[in-house]
Amino acid sequence: MSGDKKRVQFRAPHRLVDRTDALADVLGEDRTDILVTALREYLQEAAHDDALMQEIAAAYYDDEISFEQLKALVGAEEAANLRVLKQQLDEAFIDTVADA
Repeated sequence: MSGDKKRVQFRAPHRLVDRTDALADVLGEDRTDILVTALREYLQEAAHDDALMQEIAAAYYDDEISFEQLKALVGAEEAANLRVLKQQLDEAFIDTVADA
């Protein structure tokens, strides 16, 4: 993981924060470590969810997210595959419109 860090501030239910703090105490870590680990694991699992992957691809195809955002979500190899597919779809659309 990169050494560059970005400060993030958010609100969470007291009970969730209390549980996080308790786990941090048990593991001898701090709250941030627990939250970063949980977020990392959630994002890794989400990247393997087919329905979510379709939503991510659709957002990229519709220019709602950039290629860099796509790459951060699905990894460099999958992002490259989706970029090629988007280019092919764009070319097919142009050909269809040109033939009409």
